[in-house]
Amino acid sequence: MELSMSGGALRTFTRCVTCLARVGSDLVLQAHPAKLELHTLNSSRSAYASISLARDFFDEFSLSAAAAADSAPSSTPLQCSVLLKSVLSVLRTPTAALDRIAASLPNPDAPKLQLTLHCLNGVKKTYWIACSAESEVQTLALDRSNFSSRLAIRPRDLARLLSNFQSSLQELTVIATDPAAGLSNVGVDGEIEGKAVELRSYIDPTKDDCDTRLHTQLWIDPTEEFVEYVHSGDPVDVTFGVKELKAFLTFCEGCEVDILLFFQKAGEPVLLVPKFGLDNGSSSDFDATLVLATMLVSQLTDSSVAQQPTTSAQRAEEPRVAATPPPVPENVSNHTKIWSELSDVVSDIPRSQHHPSNWVGADEDDDDDEDEELFVQTTPHYMD
Repeated sequence: MELSMSGGALRTFTRCVTCLARVGSDLVLQAHPAKLELHTLNSSRSAYASISLARDFFDEFSLSAAAAADSAPSSTPLQCSVLLKSVLSVLRTPTAALDRIAASLPNPDAPKLQLTLHCLNGVKKTYWIACSAESEVQTLALDRSNFSSRLAIRPRDLARLLSNFQSSLQELTVIATDPAAGLSNVGVDGEIEGKAVELRSYIDPTKDDCDTRLHTQLWIDPTEEFVEYVHSGDPVDVTFGVKELKAFLTFCEGCEVDILLFFQKAGEPVLLVPKFGLDNGSSSDFDATLVLATMLVSQLTDSSVAQQPTTSAQRAEEPRVAATPPPVPENVSNHTKIWSELSDVVSDIPRSQHHPSNWVGADEDDDDDEDEELFVQTTPHYMD
């Protein structure tokens, strides 16, 4: 594989790597005859991110004769896996000082990926990044038509909504209702009439500091905040990690595109994509996908959707009830099983709804002290 990029493509590639580095630690490159795919999976297997770069995205893009000949859809692409922090260290050179970047991988068995930075001042920097022996990342393709609900929002608006929550928040619950059904209307005295979407901070009810933590709820009118909103039928909710959501938000904001969020119900994965794509008839030469596992247990109760938000005085008068996680539904999503490895969430003793391998932040710094093979060779420019 031989490729090179410059200009706007170079800036976009830097955003891609930065976004993927906030999701996982390993970068898997898969070179197809018509595109280059970048994949990563977080350590808890609850978030999967993929970015596709078409051939036209690069100034030069070519595969070896053997790899190009094997172009059947079922063929195995040219693939290698490297540490994302190694790639980030290469990209520390500001893009404004670069003329172009070239990458080279002679064959799938090559021990190192070569990256060459051609600077505007004539300096050429060559890096060799060690390739991992095996990759644990598998490709995941979800059909958007299988999701019953979706919304589209501008990155700036989503950032403004998330700014109302604590920066330490790890999980966010999105509750969607049918605007035509009037389930979210409170009445004349209330102020949430017509606000069919709710964003709610999820805080583990079994923790000791649950009552002292800040709980935030936002009621949103889709016609005011969203570019697009589609949901019908009964209310549904999904609870997923905030860290990867913010990483994807930053990526889409840098690319100046809206965010599409597809969801179905608790336990089913959430799909986030930019509002363009290689398969939507647009002129874009790259596409991105983020898949997040969701909590199996729904946060909805019989009155949680249509309930008017209570004041602090009303909360003080209400008796406190011990929060016990509801039983796990029998029909568990296969996708959630694969990407979150959720099992035996509820036991006889009340416990956290978190599974050790389900949420962001578990073991994310395990490999910080690992030794990495990164070789740098700098060639000064020649003087006339």
